Amino acid sequence: MNNKKLPLLIAIIVVVIAISAGLFYFISSRRGEGSQPSGGGPPGQTTGSQTTLLYWGLWEPESVMQPLIDEYESQNPNIKIEYINRSFTQYEETSYARIVQGSTTGDPAPDILMINNTWLPKFQPYLSALPTDIMPAAEYTGTFYQTCTDDFTGSDNQIYAIPLSIDGLAVFYNKNLLQEAGYSEPPQDWNTFIEAAKKMTVTNEAGEITQSGVAMGTSNNVKHSADIFNLLLLQNNVEVISETGDGLNATLTGIKAQSAMNFYTDFIKEHNTWSSDLLWDLDLFYSGNLAMMFGPSWRAFDIMQAAPQLEFGIAPTPQLPNNPPVYYAMYWGHAVPETSENSVEAWKFIKFLSEKEQMKQKFSNESKIRAFGEPYSRKDLAGELSDNPYAAPIVEMAPSMDAWVMGDQTYVEDSLRTAINDVAVNNKNASQALSDAEDRINSKLAELTQ
Repeated sequence: MNNKKLPLLIAIIVVVIAISAGLFYFISSRRGEGSQPSGGGPPGQTTGSQTTLLYWGLWEPESVMQPLIDEYESQNPNIKIEYINRSFTQYEETSYARIVQGSTTGDPAPDILMINNTWLPKFQPYLSALPTDIMPAAEYTGTFYQTCTDDFTGSDNQIYAIPLSIDGLAVFYNKNLLQEAGYSEPPQDWNTFIEAAKKMTVTNEAGEITQSGVAMGTSNNVKHSADIFNLLLLQNNVEVISETGDGLNATLTGIKAQSAMNFYTDFIKEHNTWSSDLLWDLDLFYSGNLAMMFGPSWRAFDIMQAAPQLEFGIAPTPQLPNNPPVYYAMYWGHAVPETSENSVEAWKFIKFLSEKEQMKQKFSNESKIRAFGEPYSRKDLAGELSDNPYAAPIVEMAPSMDAWVMGDQTYVEDSLRTAINDVAVNNKNASQALSDAEDRINSKLAELTQ
């Protein structure tokens, strides 16, 4: 009997082994499908099946960015994001050198970095364009303010950065000094603004300014002098930058540009509301002896820290009478270097950050560590900030913001400040000072676009 049962027992064992092997193969293959990187793109830097994105940010600590990163990683378990809050000191030079080096030597560069809205001509050759299947151009234009499309669209009509916020030049004013002079806020046209600045300027018996109405006219002690001058150029309809057969060229020698320079320097030469001998505008504002100054919204944090007792407000910049409004844009976008092996995944993460809920969460996180978050770059979130005294003026200006693509921002602004100083202090005429600046700027643009 045992001998007769033996073949049957062997057959049963073979069948059990075959079924077990089949189940093991099926389960293993299913696990393998779930371990592939999302998006189907190249795996890039991987640990096992995980893709790592190196993200260079600015200003924001981990307490602001990490909750957003955690949320994205929970939705995309095969993606790991390493966030580094870089120092702003020499950030332009450092980030540019790194991505250039990465394209020529293969040395590692970040997968995500931030670029200023004036940098694109310098950075474009080393950046990856935003894939249209991640965000079509029409969606981009419909989502963000017009200046974002203008500033981050390259010479090939592709988009190279997504902004997570918007900012621009605004007027900071001492509420007490304006109230004493009979104003509730700074006048919104330049003619009335000049009269208000004169009214709030006080001098001593020697003719020295002890209280200034507005910090304008020089470059040696006005922190945003180049930005104010750029605002005046744009308001005066100066076509600062144009593309020719030789590349980009700046034009600063026309009558309108000279008029903008003379308008700016007249605050020291004619209106006598400012002097090259005064303290830096920000320091004078801290002391309560400056009625109005110019800067982006984040200057409010400097004031709150240095002079917490000072009552100040923020208002849109003045405009030329009977002209369409023009405000000056100063903000940042998130970009992806062309050398990134993870460019598709990097753009997907940036797109995630730019969505409404994430942008609102980022603003909320920022507001926990300072007085307010960065104003939204999305047009459909403008109403969220209508009651915010610091961000609302920026949002009010945003639809009419403009800028010009400088390429090398540091070099260009230094050249403009030199021109301002030549006119305001060294008595050079505006035509010659601007001609010298134009030559310097065009030499730099030629280097960047050759």
